[in-house]
Amino acid sequence: IPGMKPGPDSIGIVAISNTCNGVAARACGLVGLDPTKVAEILKDRPSWLRDCRCLDVLTAFPTGNGGTIELLYMQTYAATTLASARDFWTLRYTTVLEDGSLVVCERSLSGTQGGPSIPPVQHFARAEMLPSGYLIQPCEGGGSIIRIVDHMDLEPWSVPEVLRPLYESSTVLAQKMTIAALRRLRQIAQEATGEVVFGWGRQPAVLRTFSQRLSRGFNEAVNGFTDDGWSLMGSDGVEDVTIAINSSPNKHFGSQVNASNGLTTLGGGILCAKASMLLQNVPPALLVRFLREHRSEWADSNIDAYSAAALKASPYSVPGSRAGGFSGSQVILPLAHTVEHEEFLEVIKLEGHGLTQEEAVLSRDMFLLQLCSGIDENAAGACAELVFAPIDESFADDAPLLPSGFRVIPLESRTDGSGGPNRTLDLASALEVGSAGTRNSGDSGANTNLRSVLTIAFQFTYESHLRENVAAMARQYVRSVVASVQRVAMALAPSRLSPHVGPRPPPGTPEALTLARWICQSYRLHIGVDLFRADCEASESVLKLLWHHSDAIMCCSVKSLPVFTFANQAGLDMLETTLVALQDISLDKILDENGRKSFFTDYGQIIQQGYAYLPAGICLSSMGRPASYDRAIAWKVLN
Repeated sequence: IPGMKPGPDSIGIVAISNTCNGVAARACGLVGLDPTKVAEILKDRPSWLRDCRCLDVLTAFPTGNGGTIELLYMQTYAATTLASARDFWTLRYTTVLEDGSLVVCERSLSGTQGGPSIPPVQHFARAEMLPSGYLIQPCEGGGSIIRIVDHMDLEPWSVPEVLRPLYESSTVLAQKMTIAALRRLRQIAQEATGEVVFGWGRQPAVLRTFSQRLSRGFNEAVNGFTDDGWSLMGSDGVEDVTIAINSSPNKHFGSQVNASNGLTTLGGGILCAKASMLLQNVPPALLVRFLREHRSEWADSNIDAYSAAALKASPYSVPGSRAGGFSGSQVILPLAHTVEHEEFLEVIKLEGHGLTQEEAVLSRDMFLLQLCSGIDENAAGACAELVFAPIDESFADDAPLLPSGFRVIPLESRTDGSGGPNRTLDLASALEVGSAGTRNSGDSGANTNLRSVLTIAFQFTYESHLRENVAAMARQYVRSVVASVQRVAMALAPSRLSPHVGPRPPPGTPEALTLARWICQSYRLHIGVDLFRADCEASESVLKLLWHHSDAIMCCSVKSLPVFTFANQAGLDMLETTLVALQDISLDKILDENGRKSFFTDYGQIIQQGYAYLPAGICLSSMGRPASYDRAIAWKVLN
């Protein structure tokens, strides 16, 4: 029902079900596109559902009322190396109602209904789509109201017990399908208005294609389907790292492989080393954010150089993985981000990676195209990913990409107390993370069951005569990366487990506590006085004082278009918004024309001097209502 507040089982505007058969989510939203366009986008599932490998329309025929019936076969990727991929055999019906609304509904076909059937496909487990679909209503002023229902039975009994929460979670389905569909529609609607500014002069569609290719290439590597040309290599006796090879890169890359990159001329192929493991007590978003910002903690510059060399015409010898860290620095060059900033595309420039004189044939700087998603810790059920591929300086639209990366998926906490570490020992010897599995057996609290599955996949090119050497190098490298990630996870975990006395004030995350401290300390540093009279420095009381301060205090990112990241209760009241919705509001939207002129005039002073006093003015709430203020102080928040 439009305007109905979601119940307790909800993520934002998406309602999830914990009582039905299978997993289910539904949402109602408004998008600035006409119903026909909305239906066209939603029906093209591979363009927005990252898990969708293919969607084939096997037959289609019209109905008497102007509708269409289609028989569809869809394959989806498995998220880890520990379970089979899923496929669906469905019937889809599209029609237009009398009021101009479009309806698209879909459900699985089974042999019991007497309809056409399709035999099981190797490497896929047949899942069921229960009645699902879209109701798309035109709005009077343009745009559409869209209702989405997703309902599936993903056959959880067929996966290892430790992974079942992934296949039994409506929250995970909501993030992967329902929310992803709404986000894609909003992204395209915003691009159509011309409001989106993208880096490096690239068109939005080109950058979207890069993101899709990185994601798809990583999924292909994790799944390693035989019909893509993948086959398993024998192990070295320890089963922790799986090595797969693909000796037909043309099939893998398509038309993007040419003779200049040495693959086809030297009779080589692609090799993938991959592993999955269980992590305890580390939020996926926190871990991936660390891996992104501190590449030197886990990457080996020799291996990076080897990967970059595959883009050159000249062959390059196989390096030995070395123990040292990264000797150069990384520069992150932003390219594009989605409307809600849940995913961003960037170029990583690796500077001065210490090549020897003999290897000077290579450029001294290396570039990676990188896709990062899911680093909002408050997004329930969202998986966090960091996927990257070497590119050369030309950065051509059709450049071949060989993605590698990390995926961390949360396993929902178990409340029955049966999710202990001992049950996972049969999964694989590498699943346990040192002593992390037993660390908190006596603890209680929100973090004690925080578990996630980490999947790592690294791809390399090889020449036929060096295949065994590259395999040994890849196996050793992935083991060293796994060890590094485990060290990082152990270091990140304890900070979340310190006992807290008493209830936490809102919003209560460690980031909010830290930010509150930084805001107050920076105010004292720049202005010379304390933000509040109380001299208590305990971080929680600082946040409480900030949260209940009578003045509106708002914090925004220092970007070309500043966006709000935090506000206290008075600030949220003034802007007539919530902490979640706050992040959709940019500073220029709330200032009137005089306020904007004043702020941007003083911006340089704020950055150089650290603060500035702004004159009285008027700001607009998120509802468009004016609120006047007598004075404002802007100051720079530093760590």
